Amino acid sequence: MLKYQIDDECGLSLDPQEYFPWIKQVIELENHQTGDVFYHFCSDEFLLKINKDFLNHDFLTDIITFPQSTLPEIISGEIFISVDRIVENSSILDVEFEQEFARVMVHGILHLIGYDDHTVEDKRQMRAKEDYYLSLLPQK
Repeated sequence: MLKYQIDDECGLSLDPQEYFPWIKQVIELENHQTGDVFYHFCSDEFLLKINKDFLNHDFLTDIITFPQSTLPEIISGEIFISVDRIVENSSILDVEFEQEFARVMVHGILHLIGYDDHTVEDKRQMRAKEDYYLSLLPQK
């Protein structure tokens, strides 16, 4: 089951639930099943605290994922997303907020599935997956 929470201070004005059928499609296309996935949309400040407390990293990031699956075929976990980073990155990349929002949502799912982005090759593969799945996102 996909769920979400939006912190009041993050200023998110769209409904993440509208993306859930697409996210479920991505999980199915990756030959996995949807377990319990919880999206938490928050501010830079909130995500920075999580980054420091849990990962010992003192820098801003757009997303942090915490896998919680006990079975490899079932995708479960928590995904923390900074809306502030999405706003800034969409401006820097000159893309619509909704596109960057969807990219970060699917990025988190790909992490839970097992994709990584530490090496150049990992990043290339992750971006190719993101681009492919973004092409399947129904236009609004």
